[in-house]
Amino acid sequence: MNQRFRITRSMHPDATDQEISLEECQDYFSSKADFTYQTVLTVKGEESTMSIKGDFFMWQYGEALIPFRHYMGELYVAISHQEIVPLMMEIATDLRADIVEG
Repeated sequence: MNQRFRITRSMHPDATDQEISLEECQDYFSSKADFTYQTVLTVKGEESTMSIKGDFFMWQYGEALIPFRHYMGELYVAISHQEIVPLMMEIATDLRADIVEG
């Protein structure tokens, strides 16, 4: 099972704005060559396919696409590969935010 983390400013003492806005994320991730923006995440299982509407910044890692989801002023990501951890830490630092499990 993957661990889920959120990148948030709700606990960061240096944050001037408590929320991470969608516009801020779009600006930030558009400068990253290995990220794309999607408004629907499609998850395919063996017997079904599920589509989730939202704001997703998809990181290309080899053949995998790893979603960073913007939701209610925070970013969420599940750690499915260890390579996500340093990237998640870099994103949190750049956005002046903290990482919280859950």
